[in-house]
Amino acid sequence: MRLTGLAYYARSIPRLLINITPRAKVLALFLGRRIDEPLTIALRGTGLRFRIRTAMDVWVIKETCLDRAYERAVRLQDHWTIIDIGAGLGDFTAYAARRSPHGCVIAYEPFPESFALLQQNLELNQLRNVEAQSYAVADAIGKQALNVGMAEAVQHTTTQSGAQTIEVPAITLDRVFDQHLIGQCDFLKMDVEGAEYPILFTANDGTLRKIKHIALEYHDHTPAGTHQQLRDFLIVHGFRVQAQSNPVHDHLGYLYATTEDE
Repeated sequence: MRLTGLAYYARSIPRLLINITPRAKVLALFLGRRIDEPLTIALRGTGLRFRIRTAMDVWVIKETCLDRAYERAVRLQDHWTIIDIGAGLGDFTAYAARRSPHGCVIAYEPFPESFALLQQNLELNQLRNVEAQSYAVADAIGKQALNVGMAEAVQHTTTQSGAQTIEVPAITLDRVFDQHLIGQCDFLKMDVEGAEYPILFTANDGTLRKIKHIALEYHDHTPAGTHQQLRDFLIVHGFRVQAQSNPVHDHLGYLYATTEDE
């Protein structure tokens, strides 16, 4: 492992154990030990609680809610309209709903198990300013094959085929805006395992002009595209763009885009 990765884990593990309870059960989870399920964790200083399945779920929550990885370019504000595509267990959805209590969060998650967990976590945190839908967002309306053969639910993807797939309903980003009558999206978050490319590349100009800020995790190991292509595309459409590479994995990172008039 490269030095940046070692430094990242050296910072992250103490921070995780200090800020997440119950510590003993979380540590046991990372050590591969069996725990009583379901496990509910709490984040110190946030008031947020999450029902989780695996150590990877805990790590994702750490990156979203403690590291605030999606907010490196701009902080979430109250009264914002926020879209969460690839909502997973609801980590960013719940966090954003708390940050914008007088705004709204529209969340999309196609994997049935994760969507059920998302709904549980919204109820657990008593969040009423969220609308969650069990759709994939893609480049076409209809059905998509979701590859669920990955070891972790957070890695399920519509951009790579596999031996184990399920069919899920899909809509486009344009349809998301039309259905919810969105005149302005203040913040678009995406974590869709490579589907960020077809989703954005096929969005019409009118939809893109309604988006003020984008924060997404890019995935360069898929055939769908590269973050450099996406960067160039967004610049052409009037965004200022910056990228931040993952300290551990070369093919991952975050891309942040903000409109020029900000």
